[in-house]
Parts: sequence; structure tokens; C-alpha cells
Amino acid sequence: MANSGGENGDLKYARIGSIGRHGLPKIQTHHETKEVCHDDTATPVKAKTMDELHSLQKKRSSQPSTPHTATGQQGSAFNAISEEDRQKQQLQSISASLASLTRETGPKVVRGDPARKTDGQKAVHVEHHLYDSALFGLSDSALKFTHILYNLSPAELYEQAIKYEKGSFITASGALATLSGAKTGRSPRDKRVVKDEETETELWWGKGSPNIEMDEHTFLVNRERAVDYLNSLDKVFVNDQFLNWDPEHRIKVRIVSARAYHSLFMHNMCIRPTPEELEEFGTPDFTIYNAGQFPCNRYTHYMTSSTSIDLNLARREMVILGTQYAGEMKKGLFSVMHYLMPKRRILSLHSGCNMGKDGDVALFFGLSGTGKTTLSTDHNRYLIGDDEHCWSDNGVSNIEGGCYAKCIDLSKDKEPDIWNAIKFGTVLENIVFDEHTRDVDYSEKSVTENTRAAYPIEYIPNAKIPCVGPHPKNVILLACDAFGVLPPVSKLSLAQTMYHFISGYTALVAGTEDGIKEPQATFSACFGAAFIMMHPTKYAAMLAEKMKKHGATGWLVNTGWSAGRYGTGNRIKLAYTRKIIDAIHSGTLLNATYTKTEVFGLEIPTEIEGVPSEILDPINTWSDKKAYKETLLKLGGLFKKNFEVFVNHKIGKDNKLTEEILAAGPNF
Repeated sequence: MANSGGENGDLKYARIGSIGRHGLPKIQTHHETKEVCHDDTATPVKAKTMDELHSLQKKRSSQPSTPHTATGQQGSAFNAISEEDRQKQQLQSISASLASLTRETGPKVVRGDPARKTDGQKAVHVEHHLYDSALFGLSDSALKFTHILYNLSPAELYEQAIKYEKGSFITASGALATLSGAKTGRSPRDKRVVKDEETETELWWGKGSPNIEMDEHTFLVNRERAVDYLNSLDKVFVNDQFLNWDPEHRIKVRIVSARAYHSLFMHNMCIRPTPEELEEFGTPDFTIYNAGQFPCNRYTHYMTSSTSIDLNLARREMVILGTQYAGEMKKGLFSVMHYLMPKRRILSLHSGCNMGKDGDVALFFGLSGTGKTTLSTDHNRYLIGDDEHCWSDNGVSNIEGGCYAKCIDLSKDKEPDIWNAIKFGTVLENIVFDEHTRDVDYSEKSVTENTRAAYPIEYIPNAKIPCVGPHPKNVILLACDAFGVLPPVSKLSLAQTMYHFISGYTALVAGTEDGIKEPQATFSACFGAAFIMMHPTKYAAMLAEKMKKHGATGWLVNTGWSAGRYGTGNRIKLAYTRKIIDAIHSGTLLNATYTKTEVFGLEIPTEIEGVPSEILDPINTWSDKKAYKETLLKLGGLFKKNFEVFVNHKIGKDNKLTEEILAAGPNF
């Protein structure tokens, strides 16, 4: 065989005379100039152990953040210092947050997962001198290390949840399925607010108020209980994040929790800082201690169950005991914003908000079932936010960095944006899934009807980032009137806007004992009574002031029944409601011809493109005019009865505004 090798230097064939088995030439394994016939792996790894090899798998990265262009805080406690010193100061700040108020130091804290051995980590703690340590002595928590899992990424939190938290699974879409334990919703009767000299006069107390008082001492008892529980754990999760997309008025919040589920939930719901902002974070403005897996002591004063959610506005702290439902953190912070923002002359709002391509902003208020989410989600407009907002001199801004959507009976056809947002990084609460395929059954209510998805707002394709906008042009109050007597749309005066904003009306359908279903009026002040801190008239007056200053128009839109009450009439078609909303956005409805209704004195248009004119005045759709008037008077009476709790609250020195609001209600 004459050939001594392949053209590409493959293998060297033996020369003639070097014959192997079956008469084939022998193949030599030594190489010529081109090394091809050899082990083609790269240079051997430098690691000497498997642990070292695993450490090479990961490189350092910046912290996950919300994609935004807001500028960072001016000044910094961490400027011009080394990375080691910066991390030390960060840990000292966390140790101070976790410090007992009756012992000598904060806990010894160290970054990282205790399950992973890392050499060279140094524990950090802080000393405080509120009490003489000689009187109390050392505690066990002062002798142990508490590992801090700080601002972990979603991928890291997935690992923690799946490995250590029973009931955590990855669904077919990539979302993390979790369980919130025995509580699958908020516990408003277990929420307490510290009543002190300042809050006694500033907050709304008494009949109709969501604020249930507790004293400072009881709060400190519960705080100590929560801190002791968290310090007893091998590891705790710490999130440092922001509230409010307006950089001038944002709030720094720290969430200390025991579950990866809670950490990922707040990672999604709050605004995620950039690495630079995290370096400059410093001391938080507000801290949550979530020890929800541990109950409160029912023998403690003011406690009525093993659950307690406690707010101390003077200390800027919130304590959670006895409930693992993550929504308590979200809504607890919303209550805090309802206190802090009005003190800065900023209006906090429980509303949806979107913006047209020409910059026109609309606010949507409405209770559950009114269509707030559906109508504020418009593919022709940008979504600023779906739930919590601020209205300042700079315009509107979303408070949150994510969305918390209901999942019951969710379908891709009805809510494509929410459906598509349920992917890797999303938290799915209390849903049911196929044990093999992990496909979620959104119609299943085995755990609860209150199934939820928490995801970053950038998961919505038309979300406006940063989530800020100019001053609103329209303020839309939504009501699902099952009595069938409110018009599909009404233009409101400022006084009427305040009246209906304070009322926060909708009507639900409830079954009676004999099986007959009838409407049931529901009122929630400012469309979010469970979260407001001050008297509703305070927020209403601020709303009217801002609407007047910036030329916004108020609208009352009924998404409920027409041609009769529930059971006899028909639900107003969504297509008609969308046409009405489109006419509001475009401004054409301002130029319509209006007539005034009886009792409520609402101005209703006589014509809207794409909407049958006969349904615009409810009396035209009722065949029984007598029944219509009786139902109208009944609903007017319910409004008046609900408003009695607000009548005696004076607004301003001359009380003229109070009188104007009362005059804007039903007139018999």
C-alpha cells in the first residue's frame, strides 16, 4: 500500500509488509506532524476536587433587577469602599434589623446557604446599648450563625423552594407552584395598627374603619417573638427592594422571611434594584418580619387568634405571625403607602392605570367582578400598572414591580396576557396540577378559589417601563350594578366623583335560603377600604384637588345589568362597555349631548357610536316602569345608609366641601 497517510493527517497506515489480520494493513497509533488521532478533549480542568469543579461552573454576576431607567439615590454609605467592606456593612445592617431589643447584640449573620460549604466567610453582628447586657446575659441565638440568603435570583429561589419546601413544584409552563398553608387569603380581622399619640389623630378609627388598634408594648412582644423565631433558623431570606417607580418618592423596603416562596413573591411584586442601587441601599425605610410559620401567643393582649399582622408606623415595621399567605406582605405595604404618601401630599390609589400612545392616562377604580383588570388591559394602550398607584406633582407612578392576578377559571382566550405571563419566575399560589404532566387545572378549587399568580410587570408585553406617566385625563369608577338601574356610563361632577369614590359601590349576587338569588349591595370606601389608613374623605379631597388642577374628568361606568335586575335583565355586553371606554379615551364622549337621571342626578349621553342608544338610559330598557322606580329608590336608600358613617366628618374649616359631597348623592 503506497499511501502513507490521509490528506488531513488522519492516521498513518503501515508500509507494505506490515500486514495485520485478514490481510489488512496495520494502523499505527503514533502521530506524524498533525495531531488528529488523539483524545480530542480540551486542556484538563484545574480543579482538584468535585467541589472545586462545581465552583468553576458559576461565575459572579450582577443582582437581578427590574429593567428601568430611574436614577439611583443621591449619596451612599457604600461609596468608595472595597467590596469586602461593602458586604460587611450590608450584613451589619441586616444584623441590626434582626436584633432583639432586650439582648446584647444582633445575631451573627453570614452570607450564603448553610448547605454549601464556603471557606473564608466571616460572621458579622452589631452591638446595641438599649439595655444592659449584664442584666440579661447571652442567649443561644447569640452563639449561633444565621445564614443570610440575600436578594437571590428566581433560579436560586426555585432551588431553595423545591429542595426544602414541601408543596413546591415546577409546572409545565415553568412557573413555581407553592402552597400558602392553612390561610389562603388575607386575615383582615387579625390585622392590628399601633395606636400612639400621632396615629390617634392621623388615622381613621372606629365604625367602618379597617384599623384595629394595639399598643406599643404588644407590638414589641410580637416583634420579639418573630425575631426570635427567625434567628432560630439556620437561614433566612432577605430582600432589599423599592416601592414606587417615581425615583423622587420611592421607599426602600426590607423583607426578612423564612420561605423561598415569600422571597420570590416579593422579588416579583416589589421593584427590583439595579446592582448600583443595591450597593447604595443603606438603611431601609420600612422592614417586614415575616415569621408566618410561627403562631402568635393567643394569651397576648389584643390577640384574637393564632394569626396577627401588626403595623407600627412610628417604628416603620410590620410583623407577620401565624399566616403564610404572601398577599399579607403586598397589602401590608400598600397600607403603609396609604399613610406615608398622603403625608407628602401624594395621593395613593387602589386602581388600574393605562396610557394611550398620545400620552393620555386613565385611572380605573373597581371592586372584584367589575371588570377593572379586563378594561384596564388594552392592547392599544400601555399598562402602567394593574393595582396600586401614586398621583404626585410629577404625574402617576406604579407602586409595585409586578402583578398579582387571580387564576380561577383562567383561560388563554379570555386573558392571554396573564396566561402567557405564567412562566419561569412566576409564583403560582394554591393551584392544582396534573401529577404527571404538571399542567395546571385553573378551574380546580380543591385548595381554594383564591388561586393567584405573581409575576414581574415586564412579563406583560405592553407594560410601560418605567411604570410612570403624566397626569390622568380620565378617572373611571366601575360598578357592576346587579340592580340594573345605573346607566352604562355617566359623566360626573367633581362632587359626584368624590361621593361615588368614597362610596366604592358594586353589587354582588348572593343566594338566599329559599334558593332565590338577588343582588346584594357592597360598599368599600375608596374602592379599597381594607387598605386605607386615613379617613376616606381625606383621599377623596386630594383626588378632587388633583382632578381640578389637571383637568381630569370623572366617569361612572356600569358593567352590570340592564333591562331589569339580576335574574330578569341582561348583563351589559362587554363589547358595548369597550366602546364606551374607547369613547372616553378618545375624548369624543366629552362632546356628546347629555340628559340628567332621576334620584342620582347623573348626566348620561344620548348617543355613543357602536352602543344602542336605548340602553343609555336604564328606564328605557325596563318594561315594568314601576318596578324600575322602586328598585332605583331602594338602591338610593342603600347609598344614603352607607354614607351615614361619613356624614359627621368635617373637611376644611368651613365644611363647604362636606356639604357639596352630600348634595352630590341620591336626592329623593
